[in-house]
Amino acid sequence: MSITIIKPGLFDTIQDLGRDGFADRGINPGGVMDRFAARLANALAGNPAEEAVLEIHFPGPQILFEKDALVSITGANFLPTINDEPVATWQPLFVKKNTVLQFTRKTWGARAYLSVHGGFCINKWLGSASTHIKAGMGGYAGRKLERGDKLAFQKPLCNIDQHMEPASNYKVLPWRPCIDKMYENLHQISFMEGNEWNRLGQPSKNDVESHPFYLTVMSDRMGYQLQGKVLQAGVEEELVSSAVDYGTMQLLPGGQLIVLMADHQTTGGYPKIGHVISAHFPKLAQLSAGDPIHFYPASIAQAETLLFSQEKDIAIMQRACIDHLNPFL
Repeated sequence: MSITIIKPGLFDTIQDLGRDGFADRGINPGGVMDRFAARLANALAGNPAEEAVLEIHFPGPQILFEKDALVSITGANFLPTINDEPVATWQPLFVKKNTVLQFTRKTWGARAYLSVHGGFCINKWLGSASTHIKAGMGGYAGRKLERGDKLAFQKPLCNIDQHMEPASNYKVLPWRPCIDKMYENLHQISFMEGNEWNRLGQPSKNDVESHPFYLTVMSDRMGYQLQGKVLQAGVEEELVSSAVDYGTMQLLPGGQLIVLMADHQTTGGYPKIGHVISAHFPKLAQLSAGDPIHFYPASIAQAETLLFSQEKDIAIMQRACIDHLNPFL
């Protein structure tokens, strides 16, 4: 059971929720950029949340299904088609063998996720299937997918033919999670003050909270380099490198900001003026070069309340997806 990459996309890699616990050895967690979209992709396909998925950037790949499959596509909307017929995102799909999935146009978001029921057959490195490009480990041969690559997946637990019309290439199952709250006000990102926030002068603090910052073309899975008001540190002093994480906002020597993303380094010596709240990581992950970010301050209590509420909603959606799918398995 496998899919074959007919034509590779811009940057398609196997990712899961990451490999925690190795930062002391210089190995970052990595993993998917948008954990919400990946977790829901797995829920819709009847998989555990931590199952590996294919993270897709636009232009996306052309993928041949060599066997019947139950799949879901979440995250960004790149207008997917199966044998040139448009298909829905954020819903489960039965796909017949010898059909081709491709992505025709970017309409919203930066990263899409493909989950296959049963999961991809990937050898884990340090407990995770995520691709670590710099180490050349994890995922598919430690690299992005290329033409001719074959990704094996487990045999579906259901007989897909019995659920489809003989002449159909696919069937969309009629349920989807409500994702509006997760991505509403996409460009409004909340942050908490970092250890070096007070190194900024008051005018620069005001600028962070009142002016937009734009993602540059240098932004990638390691970090978003932003362009905006030049910020001034009131205290010029070398810092000892210390731990950083997804969402850490660092002040670069030229006065611009960088927001660290999934493939961030494990330590950094630039001032950490803030940290994007965890609940806004999905929104952050779906931004592209040229998009604005408007930063808004949040307290720890506000960040925790929003995250707890979000996790409750996700748990309800995951449970509902499983309950809907069970009769088909």
